[in-house]
Amino acid sequence: MDTPAQEISYYILFGNYTQGLALQALLKQEGLTARIAPTPRNLEGSQPCGMSLLVKQEDIDAVRACIEKHGAEYLRIVEAVNQIRPGRNRFC
Repeated sequence: MDTPAQEISYYILFGNYTQGLALQALLKQEGLTARIAPTPRNLEGSQPCGMSLLVKQEDIDAVRACIEKHGAEYLRIVEAVNQIRPGRNRFC
């Protein structure tokens, strides 16, 4: 049985919630999508805010360009296996 390939995503980490919302608004203005997501537990230790933006692999170059263009604040961008599981906690 083949195991499905794991989807790689990028988590943009912030020092505070305001920075995350500001970047999400900039990305939306540029027509880019970023999902607000909790910071994965294995990444939380080195940064104070528990919020991150989750960006798909195919969008990361455009997101980086937007960040540079607008001088948006963030701590770092981390590549990780996407931990969002759509079927989690569904009982019906």
